[in-house]
Amino acid sequence: MRKSRIDLNCDMGESYGAWQMGQDAKVLRHVTSANIACGMHAGDPLTMQRTVAAAVAHGVAIGAHPSLPDLQGFGRRLMAITANEAYALTLYQIGALNVFAHAAGSRLHHVKPHGALYNMAARDAALILVGLAGSALPAAGAALGLKVGHEAFSDRRYEADGSLTPRSEKEAVIHDIDVAIAQVLAIVTQGNIITSDGKILSLQADTICVHGDRADAAMFAERLRAALDQAGIEVRALEGAAA
Repeated sequence: MRKSRIDLNCDMGESYGAWQMGQDAKVLRHVTSANIACGMHAGDPLTMQRTVAAAVAHGVAIGAHPSLPDLQGFGRRLMAITANEAYALTLYQIGALNVFAHAAGSRLHHVKPHGALYNMAARDAALILVGLAGSALPAAGAALGLKVGHEAFSDRRYEADGSLTPRSEKEAVIHDIDVAIAQVLAIVTQGNIITSDGKILSLQADTICVHGDRADAAMFAERLRAALDQAGIEVRALEGAAA
């Protein structure tokens, strides 16, 4: 089913101290939502403050990007934690970013988990978080009466069950910008994708993720936004997203 509107989100604020990652200032010109790291997998107080301020200046919706406590592994390593531990970790990080948003005269618009926490929550309905389209995250949130956003990825391969191809697999990430853009347009205009085994999978999404840690993130975001504009797709932040 063709959509006339889509949100374009990007994970950012992932620098830490003197170590810089991403092209956030350039990417913010082309996206409508920013998922800002909260210090567990990346980011620090100053980076959070600066990224929030930049998002406000560009009129981009501010979202918390909580993670498992894993700076060395960039939040992508699985950890054995209980649902209550995940809740406490997530609440802690959301609270921190929420304060920065209020200090900047804005508000928290959405929450999107990162890395391993995202994938764990997509499989476990006990973790009430917003995320992967068609997974247990938005289903659990909707069951509680929350506003949920179904997310698809511009530059990740999918398995036949709708899960993301593990990053340990060679073809998990789509590096070719043209191929990634074609995948996004198929999701938005046709409501489907081609899985890693070549099958067609129905996929309805409200928001598309651009990874801010790509070396070509700014160019990718610019070209993707242009392609969506050319296709007549309105790009704007999700309405009434949960925070």
